Amino acid sequence: MSQVTASLVKELRDRTGLGMMECKRALTEAGADIDKAIEELRKSSGMKAAKKAGRTAADGIVLFKTDGSYGMVLEVNSETDFAARDEGFQGFATSVLDAGFAAKQTDVAALMADGLESAREALVQKIGENISARRAGSIEAPVVGGYVHSNNRIAVIVGLSGGSEELAKDVAMHVAAVNPAVVSSDQMPEDVIAAEKEIFAAQARESGKPEEIIEKMIGGRVNKFLKESSLVDQPFVKDPDTTVGKLVAAGGAEVISFVRFEVGEGIDVDEVDFAAEVAAQVAGASE
Repeated sequence: MSQVTASLVKELRDRTGLGMMECKRALTEAGADIDKAIEELRKSSGMKAAKKAGRTAADGIVLFKTDGSYGMVLEVNSETDFAARDEGFQGFATSVLDAGFAAKQTDVAALMADGLESAREALVQKIGENISARRAGSIEAPVVGGYVHSNNRIAVIVGLSGGSEELAKDVAMHVAAVNPAVVSSDQMPEDVIAAEKEIFAAQARESGKPEEIIEKMIGGRVNKFLKESSLVDQPFVKDPDTTVGKLVAAGGAEVISFVRFEVGEGIDVDEVDFAAEVAAQVAGASE
């Protein structure tokens, strides 16, 4: 009998989306034959979850929790907005957040391994969609506040050096609405600045102006880009006559950091041409 190795278990997990112990058991019973294990799993109730695991879970919700000096934000994905509104789904997301918050653990894989994976699989069985706890972020600071958009599509936590939770919440609301890239311009990565300079340079040279004028144009555009992208330099969304930096300073604080999650950002979703898919299935059936 062939040996059930860790790499075989991982491959079966990748191909089915089922739990580690279930995959290991299936491989053991199948004599380490992965195709046979998959065949047997298809006969079991657990395979319903596996069939859904190949689908992209790019919808879902984000949520946050704070205690005044520590905050966590979490994204849990589903395939559709309909599933994201399910009470069971939202309860599961809250339980993952509570567990992570209590342990100050942002490694979602570690969280799921600590008793939550079975709850996820049960939810997949019930809802019939792929469910995934995707990511978590946290902030620890003298003052931490947060804000979640009403439909749980965007959640933000902000850490301040002082002030109040209400002030932090106001800044978090601004971050949710405006989506700054960094707290202050000195935090902007050099490669991002270099890329912007390259774009501005190409645009400026089309004007046909002398090189020294072009250099000044590039410098001005880079400075404008940095101000527009930096939280403390942005006009405060609730009072455009002041900047976020001035607002926070008036409250006796400075912005330390922020974490902003928006549902599905960065997930590649395959565009499905249903007409072509049906045509292909019809052609295949007639062969």
